Order: sequence, then C-alpha cells, then structure tokens
Amino acid sequence: MARSTHVRRPATLASLAAELGVSRTTVSNAYNRPDQLSPELRRRVLETARRLGYPGPDPVARSLRTRKAGAVGLLLTENLSYAFRDPAALGFLEGLALACEGAGQGLHLVPVNPEREDVASVHRAGVDGFVVYSVPDDDPHLAAVLSRPVPTVVADQPRVDGVDRVGIDDRGAITALAGRLIALGHRRVGVICMRLARDRNDGFVTVERADSAHFHVQRARLAGLADAFGGVGVDWSRVPVVERFDHSVASGASAAAQLLDADPHVTALVCTSDILALGALAEARRRGLRVPQDLTVTGFDGIADAERVGLTTVRQPVLEKGRAAGKLLLASPDPTRPREITLDTEFVPGATAAPPRTAEERWFGP
Repeated sequence: MARSTHVRRPATLASLAAELGVSRTTVSNAYNRPDQLSPELRRRVLETARRLGYPGPDPVARSLRTRKAGAVGLLLTENLSYAFRDPAALGFLEGLALACEGAGQGLHLVPVNPEREDVASVHRAGVDGFVVYSVPDDDPHLAAVLSRPVPTVVADQPRVDGVDRVGIDDRGAITALAGRLIALGHRRVGVICMRLARDRNDGFVTVERADSAHFHVQRARLAGLADAFGGVGVDWSRVPVVERFDHSVASGASAAAQLLDADPHVTALVCTSDILALGALAEARRRGLRVPQDLTVTGFDGIADAERVGLTTVRQPVLEKGRAAGKLLLASPDPTRPREITLDTEFVPGATAAPPRTAEERWFGP
C-alpha cells in the first residue's frame, strides 16, 4: 500500500487568525503585547494555537522587523567555563543577569579564547548592546565590539574614550591594603599578579612589563603597591613580582613556590586576587609555614572562599558591579559625554596578616 504523502502543514499566524476569525495583529498581540487584549481573548488565542500546533511568532523575523534582538551581549575574553568557575566573574554575571531580567532582556554570552584573534563571534552576536568585562586594551574582540553601532559599557577595564564604564578605584583600594602591611612593619614583600598582557608569561615580571601592562586593573594595582612601598624606602625594582596567565588556585600555588624559592626571606605575599592568594596559602601550608606567624598573605576581591579562611583582602561589590553595568547599558545613552560609575570597596583585616618575624625569631623559632 502506498504511504500517504499528505503531511499536515504547520499552522501560521495567518491560518490561526482565520481559524479564530480575528486579525493577524490580534494574534501577534497575544504574544508580544498581551495588555492589548482581554484575558479571555488572549486565552482563546493561545489555546487555539496549541491545538493547531502554532509555535508563536518567529523571533528572527521579529528582530528583522523591529531591528531589536531583545538581548544584551556580554563579551568575556575567556573560555565559557570561566564565567561559571571564577567566583568574581560569576558574581558579576549574576548582577548583570538581574539587570537584564528587570528590563525584560535576554543575556547572550560571547566568550572567546584569550589566545585566539578570531572575532567572528562578536560580529555574529544578535544583541542590542555589549557589556565588555575586563579585557586588555589591545584585544581585537574589543575593537570588533566598538566597530558595531550599538551601545557599549566597559566593566573594570580598559578605559576607552567616549565609552561608559563601571568599576572601582583599584589603585586606591590596594594602596590602603599596602598601608596596612607597612604599618605592621613589612618591607620585604613579594607580589603574585594575574596576567598583564595577551602573551603568556608564567614567571617574573620586569618593571617595564608592569608599567606597560595592557590589563589596566593589574597595572593600577601594581602601581599602587609600588607607590606605597616606594614611599617608605622600598626599592620597588628589587621586589619580586610573579605573573600567572591562568587564573586558578593551582596557579597561585605555583607562583608562590616560584617566588619563595627565589627569595625565601620575604615576609608577605601580596596577591592581586583572592584566587591566587588561596593558592599561596596552600603552598605555605605545604612548606610548613604558618600564616600569619611566618608569612603574611593577602588577596583582593572578597570572594566567599576567602572569607571562609579569614583572608586579609579587599572586598569589591562584584554583583552590584554587574547590575550597574546592565542598568547603565539599558538606560538611555548620553551622546554628549561618557558616564562612569565608581563603586566603593572595603578593606577586610582578616586573619592572615601580622607583623613580620624578626631575624632572631626566624633563627630560633617560635
């Protein structure tokens, strides 16, 4: 027996309107402008749509007609998993999502590999604007975003002329932390920092590399430390600074090992993130060093894991930063001048900072 070749054609907006005896505009309003219909009529439209198998208006066709995608793009120059693995990035993402929810907008993640320069994902993204989260000033994906005629807000870095920005005073915040260490008596310190540029450097940092860092946040934090310790007579060119390309606890541990092997007499490790500091704490334990009696360790960010271990750090409002970036993007732009929001930070004394041991204490023990 021959199989029937007749296949039921899917319902369309026009066929649904004909079935109901209403206009196509009425059917469209049931999905896009429900306030324009009575509850009874909207319910009848949706029930009939389900019965006939009508899936609703084509979002692609709608975006072509309205020239609106209904979504905010988040440019994150990391692999996608980073946004859900790094606590600070996750907090920022939550805040941005809350702002989008409040405005009835979707959120489109545009992650890219930091070691590749293919910007196709930026050009393909169907979004009404971009939030750029912490990228270097020479990133090609940033350039691709700025070439698109849509609003853009930068979170943290870099500073771009004419572009709205949300961030904190990184230099001032870490200067306050350095002041605490200086007051405790620390002069022989080492620094562990996040990546300074797009090229991979897992090792010691020259003053020139630090001063020309393309990641402005790290550059500002290192500059704040240099100013604070230089102000009390520390020769900053002799302070060991170790950089890690990957931002992980394991990277913090390996950087601490590299630094302590090179200079076992440092009294404090200043880390430019809590993640790196957690790794430094792990390495200190592995070496049998007591924190803070034998070694002071500090971080930056104020993540939950740092709070649990009592890390001395700087807390920044990452969730509020994401929310503020979203609200700024979704607000009416001011074409006459860029807007900037600087959020407050808080120094957290914690329990991992103490005065350095004297030479006699180091020799004879506790």
